[in-house]
Amino acid sequence: MNITKEKIDHLNAVIKVQVNQTDYQEKVDKVLKEHRNKANIPGFRKGHVPMGMIKKMVGTNVIVDEINKLLSDSLQKYITDEKLDLLGSPLPKIEDKDKIDWETQTDFEFTYEVGLAPQFDVDLDAKYKLEYYKIKVADKDVQKYINDVAKRYGKMSNPEVAQEDDMLFGKFEELDGMGNIKEGGISHSSVIIIKAVTDSKLQKSLIGAKANDTFDLDPKKVSEYESDQAAALGVDAATLKNIISKFRYTVEKINKIIPAEINQELFDKVYGPKVVKDETEFRAKVAEELGKGLSIDADRKFKADIQEKILEKLKIELPNEFLKRWIVASNEKPISKEQVETEYNEYAKSLKWQLVENKIIKSNDIKVLPDEVVAYTKDLLAQQMASMGMPNNNDEELTDTANRVLQNEQEARNIYMMMYDNKLLNLYKKSLKLKEKEISYEDFVKLAYNKK
Repeated sequence: MNITKEKIDHLNAVIKVQVNQTDYQEKVDKVLKEHRNKANIPGFRKGHVPMGMIKKMVGTNVIVDEINKLLSDSLQKYITDEKLDLLGSPLPKIEDKDKIDWETQTDFEFTYEVGLAPQFDVDLDAKYKLEYYKIKVADKDVQKYINDVAKRYGKMSNPEVAQEDDMLFGKFEELDGMGNIKEGGISHSSVIIIKAVTDSKLQKSLIGAKANDTFDLDPKKVSEYESDQAAALGVDAATLKNIISKFRYTVEKINKIIPAEINQELFDKVYGPKVVKDETEFRAKVAEELGKGLSIDADRKFKADIQEKILEKLKIELPNEFLKRWIVASNEKPISKEQVETEYNEYAKSLKWQLVENKIIKSNDIKVLPDEVVAYTKDLLAQQMASMGMPNNNDEELTDTANRVLQNEQEARNIYMMMYDNKLLNLYKKSLKLKEKEISYEDFVKLAYNKK
């Protein structure tokens, strides 16, 4: 067997594998003998079927299987031995002139396209000047959170007339061009939150609604979020984009939430029995929780800014055309070239950042050790239990639970990723030149989501 690599450019190459009969014949003969020993054919004793008959029956399939196994093992060994840093996996390249005649050929040449990972260095130093936002917890933020909590633990009532803070439950029915309910059209029962409606005229008309009232409306105005619009109609986001019809919404009932009273019963439900003893402590606890949540938002913005800065500076190139072909070939579900083109830029950006972070992890010798993972998982479990009012001080039980969680491959992978993410974040904060900037939550939201 002979394997060679031909470099096309700094991001693309071709690997050629020449396979001779001597490379695979011994294994093929062994498998054919096994088939012969197991073959149960009328007129022949078991194990005495003529080999010629066995070859006619399964010979070609055996050759194909053994050569494919040989190719897979040999390619992987070659990539490892040559220390090739590839993106995706090798793609077989078959042209008309290279089509294989498995029945008659004994020697073969296989050609594979490969995408090479770009070479670059990442220096985390003061060249990257970034702002780190310290989001202030305002009294109104605390009050809004308390109002939301009171509603969450409140009771539901069904008044006859809708007010601004109420929700309507009813049915959406698609209309045709004449304003009549479309036969076979979309029909779905769901909720409209009056305050969430983006069209002020529609919002005002819904205040005062009663059961059996109808409204002809654009479903894309019931919320600013596409996910809510799609959920209201019971469709996915892709279907939503193609909907231009108006809908008739028939109110079936009005739902009003009566907020819970701000008292010890609510404190105990939120934080556990006697953890908070009065409203002053409750407000302080809420402010602390909000502060933690806002610091997570600030970190998320900080990481997004780092990504933009580093990728902008490095200007990493990828073997784009190879990767597009590889995505189509390797995807479990059929995917069109048009879909790949639409989604490729986001995929490429994500891949570039993954390559950058892998480089940073390697160059800074960042590791996540098993003991650290167990300790981190225990801390996550303890926080979760405390939030449910179930403090657990038994370290042995917590360790056993953490180990059981980590036996789940997906859970373990997620936790490892979180820990690497945290270690990278700490490295960025330590290595880069940061300018802390205090900002209100409203201004931060406008900045983070480009809202005016």
